[in-house]
Amino acid sequence: MNSPLHFSRRQFLGDIGGGFGGLALAQLFSKESSAVVSPQHPAKVKRIIQLFMTGGASPMDLFDYKPQLEKLHGQMLGPKEKPEGFTGAVGSIMKSPFTFAQHGQSGRWVSNVFPEQAKLVDEMAFLMAMATKTNVHGPGAYMMNSGFLLPGFPCMGAWISYALGNIKDNLPTFVVLPDAKGLPYNQKGCFTAGFLPALHQGTVINAASPRPVPDLFASDKYAFANRDHDSASLKFLNKINKSHANQNNGDSRLEARIASYELAAKMQLSAPEAFDVMLEPKSVRSNYGLDNKVTEDFGRRCLLATRLLERGVRFVQVWSGPQGATGNWDNHANILTELPPMAASVDKPIAALLRDLKSRGLDKDTLVIWTTEFGRTPFAQNGIGRDHNGGSFVTWLWGAGIKAGVSHGQSDDWGYQAADNKTTCHDFHATILHLLGIDQEKLTVRQNGIDRRLTDVHGNVVKEVLA
Repeated sequence: MNSPLHFSRRQFLGDIGGGFGGLALAQLFSKESSAVVSPQHPAKVKRIIQLFMTGGASPMDLFDYKPQLEKLHGQMLGPKEKPEGFTGAVGSIMKSPFTFAQHGQSGRWVSNVFPEQAKLVDEMAFLMAMATKTNVHGPGAYMMNSGFLLPGFPCMGAWISYALGNIKDNLPTFVVLPDAKGLPYNQKGCFTAGFLPALHQGTVINAASPRPVPDLFASDKYAFANRDHDSASLKFLNKINKSHANQNNGDSRLEARIASYELAAKMQLSAPEAFDVMLEPKSVRSNYGLDNKVTEDFGRRCLLATRLLERGVRFVQVWSGPQGATGNWDNHANILTELPPMAASVDKPIAALLRDLKSRGLDKDTLVIWTTEFGRTPFAQNGIGRDHNGGSFVTWLWGAGIKAGVSHGQSDDWGYQAADNKTTCHDFHATILHLLGIDQEKLTVRQNGIDRRLTDVHGNVVKEVLA
C-alpha cells in the first residue's frame, strides 16, 4: 500500500478545493500570479462597483429622451428586413410610454421610472452613445465585460485584479453579487479569468444566504471538524508539500499554495462581519430599501458592496436580473409593464449607494459604473415591447476622477444608432483602466502567440468625462 505522501498532491488539493478551500487557494496565488503593474500615471480610482442591468436596458425609456418618437409614433419607418439578432419582426415607431423631465443644473432628461437617480444626475457623467457589435445577449454580455464577443477571455474585473492585486489580504479582490433570481447570460462566463491565473476570476457570493461563502465553516453535522483537527490537517498537508518541494526544486507556486490556508483562517475572522449587513444601523438599511420587498434584494447587495469596498475589496459587480426572457431588462412583450418593476427594484438602492459612499468618504477613490449589454429598438415589438439593439445605449459613471454633470456622445433622433462621439466597450474599458492609473496598451499577457489585452487592439480614453 502506498504511503500517504505518495498519493497525488493534485488529487488531495482537488478533494479539499471544492468549497472554500478552492477560493482560498486561488486568492493566494496573487503573490506569484499578479502583474502588479506600476501605475503609468497617477491613479484617481482605487476601487470600483459595477452595476450591470442584465437584458438590455431601454435608453429611450430611461435616460435618452427622444421627442421625435412622439411625432412619429405609429409610423412604419424601420428596416424592411429583420436585422440580425432581432427576435421578431420590426414594428412601427413607438414613443416612450413614460414621462420625461429635466433635472439638476445639467438639465439631464430622466424618465419618471428613475425618480431617485434623477436627483443625482449632477454628480454623474453620461456616455450617451455607447454601441456594441451585436444584438444577441450572450455575445453582448461578453463584449461589455471582456471586450470580446466569444468566451474564453478575461473579464474587466479579472484584468484589474491581475494588474493591481488586492488591497488587503483577508478578503477576495474581485467579488460578484448576482441577482437572487439567478446568474446572468453566460452564467459565470461574465466573471471569468479566462487565460489569466484562476485566482483573478470573480468570487461569487450569494448575498441572500445565511452563509454567503459556502464551506467557510464546517457543518454542525461534523463534530470532528474543529480547530484542533484543522491544525492536524495543516501539519499533514505541510508534510505533503515538503515532500513535493524536495522533488520539485524551484516550484515558486508551492509557497503560495501553503499560504492559501492562511487566507482561509483570515476569512474565518473577517468574512462573517463583512457580509453581515444587519450590523448596519436601521436607518442605513432602510435607505437601501431592505425593509421593502421590491428593493430588498438589490438593496442588500448594494449595501454589501459598500461594506466590502470599505474593508478592502477592489472590484465588486452587482447584477440586476438573471438570464432569460422575464424578470430582467429584456422587455420584449410589454415595456409598460415589464420595465417599471425592474426600475423600481434598483432606483432607490442605487441612489442610497451613491449617497452612502459619499457619507463614508469612499467617493474620493471609488468609481461606480451603471451599464447594460446593449439598448433596445425605437420600433415596437409585439405591439408594445422593444427588441434588442446594439446601435445605441447609455452608461453612466460616478465618483473619483469623473467630471460631474456632463455627457458625451449622442444617439440619432430615434435613439436607434449612435450619431456623434460613439463610445465602444473598448473606449469604456480604456477609460476605466486610465482612472486606475493603467495605460491600456501596456497591460498585456502573451497568449497563443498574441499579446492580449482587455481592449484588444482598440480603445481610446474618453477624456471628456474625466475631471
